[in-house]
Amino acid sequence: GHTARPHLTTDLVTAAARVAVDVPALIARRVDTRVGLALTWGRIESGHAPNVVPQHAELSGTVRCLDLEAWRQAPDIVHAAIDEVATMHRAKSEINYVRGVPPVVNDKGSAELLRRAMAARRGRDSVESTEQSLGGEDFSWYLEHVPGAMARLGVRRPGERTVRDLHQGDFDADEHAITVGVEMFTAAVCLDRMPDVEE
Repeated sequence: GHTARPHLTTDLVTAAARVAVDVPALIARRVDTRVGLALTWGRIESGHAPNVVPQHAELSGTVRCLDLEAWRQAPDIVHAAIDEVATMHRAKSEINYVRGVPPVVNDKGSAELLRRAMAARRGRDSVESTEQSLGGEDFSWYLEHVPGAMARLGVRRPGERTVRDLHQGDFDADEHAITVGVEMFTAAVCLDRMPDVEE
């Protein structure tokens, strides 16, 4: 189509923009907000010339959630929302949904064992609860088969105030954290075999 006559064609750039904005909002209203289901776009691409309405647009993004059942339902929810918005703008959608890893759902008993183990080795103040994360973690596949828990080790160097994100080039983990992790796991083995051991 020509930008002088957008009414004679499907305005695909507008349709893609509406998908980008409206679909995440629709998804947020189709599931319980406590499951944390979120769609975030990382790439939108369409057209080459400023006076041409293009025939194709492509969006790529990720779907993340905190709940296993919501993760299972996510493909159907996302497909329906994209189709609905695209149809509203006279566009057709083709969706390639590649399912990633499920959310990590810790076993409460395993998480408590790790908490006790860390407290036994480094003191009660060494254990902190963390916020849930929407980061993708393939450890979740293990938890589909055996009870377990994922713990995070603090890897910022002592005294350092700067927070460096995992995906930044200057990220530099303090390798002494490996020792702390080994201590935690060995203490967990001991506590698991001798549950009456004092922390």
